[in-house]
Amino acid sequence: MAMKDVSVVLAHGAWADGSSWARVITALKAEAVKVSAAPLPLTSLADDVAALDRSLNRTEGPIILAGHAYAGAVIALARPERVKALVYVTALAPDEGEKVADVFYRLEPHPQAPKLAPDSNGLIWLPEGAFAAAFAQNASAEDRAVLAAVQRPVSLNCITIPVGRPLWKDIPSWFLLAEDDRMIVPETQRYMAGRMKATIKAHAVDHTPSVTAPTAVVDVLRDAIHSVAGN
Repeated sequence: MAMKDVSVVLAHGAWADGSSWARVITALKAEAVKVSAAPLPLTSLADDVAALDRSLNRTEGPIILAGHAYAGAVIALARPERVKALVYVTALAPDEGEKVADVFYRLEPHPQAPKLAPDSNGLIWLPEGAFAAAFAQNASAEDRAVLAAVQRPVSLNCITIPVGRPLWKDIPSWFLLAEDDRMIVPETQRYMAGRMKATIKAHAVDHTPSVTAPTAVVDVLRDAIHSVAGN
């Protein structure tokens, strides 16, 4: 099987949209890889899994699913028929019966992590200053301005619902561990990746390497693609 026979589907995390994968998409397209970014509503975990499954229905052949941050929980609940590998980009990986919030708040947060609270609609927005302080501290001012402008709020219903049996128990996974992450504590990432038995690639990157270090993200995806393609 060739790389071009594998479809890569990218899932954005909380406070982001598909544009956060732009540099990863263009790099993969340059290598003739089929790639798409699934739009997630961030309205509930079930809604996000359903939206991801709709995106999978639009692809052909074996699939590699990549999730950033919160979307790690989403990709692990996708319909498994053609999903052959999971790639976690500094992502959350709750086990069966756990909630996203359980792993997110497992350890004391970074001192510069934002204080998060829902608004009157039950939606959590990221304070604008948090993009420079913690979400993408290595990004340019222009990139941070775009991230802040396009952010999507995440519902409490995304992070407070126990998850079902995750796919990482059954198929291979890769984990890009962000050593300079101020949103998800690196020790928590290592804990999750270890119990997943994931192939760990640690880099001195921030929470949003798809924007600030896309080459590192593409390298991990390429490893997964080669493994699935058998070359």
